Amino acid sequence: MLIIMVIELKPVSIENWYDCTQLNVKQEQNSVFPAPIVYWIAESKFVHDFELRAIYSGAMLVGFIVFCNTPDEDGNYWIPAFMIHENHQGKGYGKKAMEKLIELMHQKGCKRVLIGHRPGNLIAGKLYESLGFQKVSEEICDGEIIRFLELD
Repeated sequence: MLIIMVIELKPVSIENWYDCTQLNVKQEQNSVFPAPIVYWIAESKFVHDFELRAIYSGAMLVGFIVFCNTPDEDGNYWIPAFMIHENHQGKGYGKKAMEKLIELMHQKGCKRVLIGHRPGNLIAGKLYESLGFQKVSEEICDGEIIRFLELD
């Protein structure tokens, strides 16, 4: 039996913002995703180039993403935060959500996407590599490995 996973990236809104704040990573991942989601929601009210998306599989909220809708001075569009709730990790939601986000960013005109992850977060590194992200360099920048993806 083939199961098709449908993932939607819905804007964080008055209807779902509180549910988003209840998402958590596993306790051992707190060092790699230290800022709670409520922080990102608050910051987005002042940093106007942040777009927030709740990751849904059907009616089930499974994760959260922050991405920039304007490029930095070098033309790069950043993904500052990406997480899948602890109960939904390892099920393919992360990869499907990143594929959807990449598609969305491409539609918005992004040519180059950047994302960072802590060196010890090997799962994130493998996920990003599987999607075509390459290391910017072997050097660690602000405690993170920075990866980029060129979009056609």
